[in-house]
Amino acid sequence: MTDAEDFLAWVKSALYEAERALHDGDATPRRALWSRNEPVSILGAWRNAYGREEIEEAFAALEKAFSNCTSYSFELQAYDVAGAMAYTAGLEHVSTSVDGQPRSYTLRATQVYRREDGGWKVAHRHADTVTE
Repeated sequence: MTDAEDFLAWVKSALYEAERALHDGDATPRRALWSRNEPVSILGAWRNAYGREEIEEAFAALEKAFSNCTSYSFELQAYDVAGAMAYTAGLEHVSTSVDGQPRSYTLRATQVYRREDGGWKVAHRHADTVTE
């Protein structure tokens, strides 16, 4: 398997499962996929976070807000792997409950990854809500 094929398989399995779990109220799989090495950052649809401490606070808030995910899909539009770095860009289509209220929305999401200890870790996320 090439580096790109290996990365894409990870995106479609572990990363997908972590995002689905987050929208069901469990950030544990997402935490496991994020880098422990600085710098890490989120420019989020809900909030921004810089550094591990703020990232953890953001995950805890999302975990508390989300529940009952009925649908999650990631429409990958672009990706590349260059040595120990990679990125994805695509659309996240989500149906979940936010603070107990059912919601459906689409986010534009771009993420940057670093290869660490033989696996991929998220180092940066930028997402915003698609509006018509």
